Parts: sequence; C-alpha cells; structure tokens
Amino acid sequence: MSGLIGKKIGMTSIFDENGKNIPCTVIEAGPCVVTQVRTAEVDGYEALQLGFDDKAEKHANKAEQGHAKKAGVSPKKKVVEFQDFKGDFKLGDTVTVEQFVEGEFIDVTGTSKGKGFQGVVKRHGFGGVGQSTHGQHNRLRAPGSIGAASYPARVFKGMRMAGQMGAERVTVQNLRVLKVVAEKNLLVVKGCVPGHKNAYVIVQK
Repeated sequence: MSGLIGKKIGMTSIFDENGKNIPCTVIEAGPCVVTQVRTAEVDGYEALQLGFDDKAEKHANKAEQGHAKKAGVSPKKKVVEFQDFKGDFKLGDTVTVEQFVEGEFIDVTGTSKGKGFQGVVKRHGFGGVGQSTHGQHNRLRAPGSIGAASYPARVFKGMRMAGQMGAERVTVQNLRVLKVVAEKNLLVVKGCVPGHKNAYVIVQK
C-alpha cells in the first residue's frame, strides 16, 4: 500500500463548485526519503521504509546516525514502513505528495488527542443516575451498578467505566482528497484526522 508520512497543519474549510462549505484538514505530506528497502531474501518480507522531518545530528543516537548514513541522508524524526509499496524506489530516493490525485480516497492514521482520566458520561455517553432526576442531589454523573452480588461475584471484562481517554492510535478511512498542492507538499482532505496540530500522521491509499 502506497503512502507518505505527514504532519497535521490544522483545519479549515473550502467551497466546492456548488457553493457548499466543506470542512477539511491540511496535511504537510512529505517529502519523504527512502531510508531502507526491505526484501524477502534478507528480511523475510518486502517493504519500503520512509523517513520524514530532519533531526539534528546531536539529538540522534549512533544507531540512527549510522542508519541514515547508509541512505546518504540526515537522521529523521519519524520512520515508518509501508508494505506492498507501488513503484520502484531505491535507497535515498525521495517520495513526494505528487503520487496522490484529487478526488481519490485515502486512509489517515494518527494518535488521537489525550483527554486524561474521564468519567463515564464523557467517555461512554452515559446519561447519569436516573437521567439526572428523582432527587439525585450528588450522583448526577455516577456510573451506577457495575454488576450483581454473590453471583457472579466479579465484574465482567469490558465493563464501561471511568478511565484514561484518548491518546490512542486511530485510523480514519475513506477521506476524499480535495486538493494537492505539490509545490508546498500540502494535501487537503475532507473531514478531520486524529491528532493535535503538528502531530505526525500516516497517509495511505
């Protein structure tokens, strides 16, 4: 599957030919450098390893410096492997946003915004005890009962309770490409993608 590593710039909106206002996300996709070519003979599988966003030499360890030196590039902040990559690329080649065309559909993977420890109302959409009526003066957002008593004498796995919310790897599928700005390495896609501003994302098609 072909793809690129990118950075979420932010959200905006554009008007289509019918005058409809469409919310969209701007992604700085690439240019990415081929840092390693995986082959079935050596590695047991075929893949293309891409690197994105330069890292200062003083911030890279010896392994990262040596790995980048083989490809003749500077160390990269983000490195991702893509299997079944279309096209013939060699070590040190550059992959740009020009492989995408307007109108096609892509998948975007990123890490969602972390929201910390949240209760059941925000995390799972509970309505609160008694739907916030019947004189519940201090239990409006409580989860209520989480199981029976002597049998089964435990809480079943998967019980929806309060806990850490967000900061998960999320993939949003079938986002339409609205614009490709090749000279600025920008990709404008319809809808929203996971992550905060300047967060790294993986774009696949």
